[in-house]
Amino acid sequence: MPRSNHAGDPDRRSRACRARQFARAKHRRHVFRDHGPMPRPEPRDVRRWRRYLADERAEAAAYRDLASRRTGEEREILLALAAAERRHEQHWLDLLGDEVGMPLRGAWRTRSLGWLARRFGGVFVLALAQRAEARSSYDTDDDATATMAADERIHEEVVRGLATRGRNRMSGTFRAAVFGANDGLVSNLALILGIGASGASNATVLLSGLAGLLAGALSMGAGEYVSVRSQRELLDASTPSPQASAALPDLDVDANELALVYRARGMSADEAEGHAAEVLRTYSATTEIAPAPSDDEHETHGTAMGAAVSSFFFFASGALIPVLPYLLGSSGFPAVALAAALVGIALLATGATVGLLSGTSPLSRALRQIAIGYGAAAATYVLGLVFGATVG
Repeated sequence: MPRSNHAGDPDRRSRACRARQFARAKHRRHVFRDHGPMPRPEPRDVRRWRRYLADERAEAAAYRDLASRRTGEEREILLALAAAERRHEQHWLDLLGDEVGMPLRGAWRTRSLGWLARRFGGVFVLALAQRAEARSSYDTDDDATATMAADERIHEEVVRGLATRGRNRMSGTFRAAVFGANDGLVSNLALILGIGASGASNATVLLSGLAGLLAGALSMGAGEYVSVRSQRELLDASTPSPQASAALPDLDVDANELALVYRARGMSADEAEGHAAEVLRTYSATTEIAPAPSDDEHETHGTAMGAAVSSFFFFASGALIPVLPYLLGSSGFPAVALAAALVGIALLATGATVGLLSGTSPLSRALRQIAIGYGAAAATYVLGLVFGATVG
């Protein structure tokens, strides 16, 4: 629907929208002596309003289901979001009046969100809820108030905030898992296609694929363990030493070398002097020279063992897919085509999953994954043809 002329001014747009809604309600209820009741709303408007009503009800139910799996502040926030959706629901009820009719089912995306919320919860469902709020069409619909459109934008940020902690907690292990699966898919498909294009026997292709699976999985697991472990050790090296806090009582107050600590950590000279003086003045046995990194900072990088195990198994699972046709007895071009098709489906799935969890378009991420994967495999296949012709 075209945007209102008042779209640039939320207050004017809101007043104009309320005036139109009042006029419509008045028209629906007013009866003229000569002409009888005014016409009902246009059927297309009624259908759109009923669809909005169904979506608002489904979103409110999804937030309540998510709240049932949370405690404390997160539960309160989710219940507040559900209450806001209830206000939006009432808006469409008021517009529909006697045209509410039988309850409709919400859009399948909204209904699937509620189903997932009841069974799983977690960051995956919050990411879906974030996308659902971002898809709101209230900005361009004159029958929705400016307040409702603003609510949906703010709801998106609220859900984004709720999902942030979960994303941070899983980012290290999830990164290793996604990277491992994609590396296994692409590298082993490229290996199999390259060897197959060179004219090698099916047995050689199969053994090469299995060897690539084991070597790659072990390499990925070991590399990820060393990487994450080193990252955490670097963070631990920045944690203040407990022995330094124990030395505070013996410091020369006039020299105030404690200020050098804060200057080394990025404070200006004046700020460091003031903070050091405050620490020395209020010193207690539990005083820390500087705060230690929060647990969230460590959670962002995941655990070394978790990342290593995830990398191993996800690489192995990804690398197994292009080998399956040869394990099942297929050979020649049919085996190559089937391996490429299976890998393509897997790449689409991993790309879509990353898109959903990052709150962006699953389709664009899926297409990006398959383009990169097939590009690498095609290059290796061409090289295999060249080497096969040269050696042969």
